[in-house]
Amino acid sequence: MESKGQKRRNWSFEEKLRIVKRHTEEHISVRQLEREEGARNTLICEWVRKYQQSGEEGLRPKKPPGNPYAAIHASKSLSELERLRLLVIKQEIEIERLKKGYWVEGVGANKEYVTGYDKSTKSPKRSK
Repeated sequence: MESKGQKRRNWSFEEKLRIVKRHTEEHISVRQLEREEGARNTLICEWVRKYQQSGEEGLRPKKPPGNPYAAIHASKSLSELERLRLLVIKQEIEIERLKKGYWVEGVGANKEYVTGYDKSTKSPKRSK
């Protein structure tokens, strides 16, 4: 079981299926499976419910992990439409960040998000 500060465990399809089958076919209690496998009882009950409703397909992951736009951004050959979609997404993110009072200073690994509460957006006056 995970405790505070511990990384969440990702369960593979095969592990989920094995645990669910142990519960449904071998009639092992959820509490015993929780102790033996290290999965929370609520999680096991959720897997059993999905298995009963949708079969093995209910235990398969629904979406790929990670940022869906990362593949578009990393791709070297973007079509015109993909390039424009990426540009719009970047601009929407920038607009939301500016609405919240943040802007970016620096480039690459030195990039830093700065709040605008302590700073003025106007340029300082030159002293003579």
